[in-house]
Amino acid sequence: MTLRQAIDSATAQLAGAGIDSARWDAEQLAAHVAGTDRGRLRFVDPPDEFFGRFQEAVAARAQRVPLQHLTGTVGFGPVLLHVGAGVFIPRPETEAMFEWAAAQSLPARPVIVDACTGSGALAVALSRRWPGARVVGIDDSDAALDYARRNAEGTGVELVHADIGTPGLLPDLDRRVDLLVSNPPYVPDNAVLEPEVSQYDPPHAVFGGRDGMAVIPTVVARAARWLRPGGLFAVEHDDTTSTLTVECVNSIGLFEDVVARNDLTGRPRFVTARKGDRRCE
Repeated sequence: MTLRQAIDSATAQLAGAGIDSARWDAEQLAAHVAGTDRGRLRFVDPPDEFFGRFQEAVAARAQRVPLQHLTGTVGFGPVLLHVGAGVFIPRPETEAMFEWAAAQSLPARPVIVDACTGSGALAVALSRRWPGARVVGIDDSDAALDYARRNAEGTGVELVHADIGTPGLLPDLDRRVDLLVSNPPYVPDNAVLEPEVSQYDPPHAVFGGRDGMAVIPTVVARAARWLRPGGLFAVEHDDTTSTLTVECVNSIGLFEDVVARNDLTGRPRFVTARKGDRRCE
C-alpha cells in the first residue's frame, strides 16, 4: 500500500464514521504520524511501521476521539497550542473574535485580560500581536491552566487561577485594562453536541446553564469594573443568544458602541463594546 492509498482508505473510513472533514483529518493524522507537515506529505516515503501506527490513529478518530487529542496540538490564529484531555479545544469560531481584537488600536504597552482563558489561546495569540503588552489569563481549572502554562512559555502572559466571579478579584486591574476578551462556557445545557465535544471537552468549559447565559453576566460585570474609560470588550456566546448578550451588556449602563458580530461561518458569535466614561461602583 502506498501513502496515498492509505490516506484514501482512511478518508473513506472516517467519512463512514460521520466525520465531515474526513480527508483533512486523514491527511493531518498521516502528517502527524510521519512527523512532517500536511503540505509535505507528497515528499514522504514512509517506513513499513508507519502504516500500523497510522491505522491505529485513524481507528481512534473513527471512534470520534478529537483530532486535536490525537495530534496533541491545534492551530489558533498565529500560534500552535498544546491541547489534550481536560482542556477545551479552541475552535475556528473564536478566531473571528481574535481577528477583531487584533485589528483594534491599543496603546503601545496595553493591559489585556483573557477571562476564562482555558488553553490560553486568546491570551497567547494577543501576546504575539502586542509583544509589549501585559496579558493576564484567568481560569479556575487546574487542567486547563497546565496547558495554558505550557502554551505561554516564552511569552509574558500571566496566568491566574481563579473564578472570574470571585468578589474583589485582582483589584489592581480596576479601570486599567485596555482590552478584555472572553470565551466563557455558553452552550445551553440541553444542546445536542458532536461526540468530540460531548464526550471529550470538559463540561465545565462548555455548558452555561439552561439558556447558556449563566457566566456571561459575570464576565460583563468584570469588564465594567476592570476596563478603563474607552477600553474595549468582546465576549463570545452561543449562536442562539446574541440578543440576550447584547441586552446583558447594555443593562450595565456603562458601555457604548455595543455591536453583535458574526463568526467566520456567518453565525452570530460575539458581542463587542467600548467602556464609557461613567464609573462602575
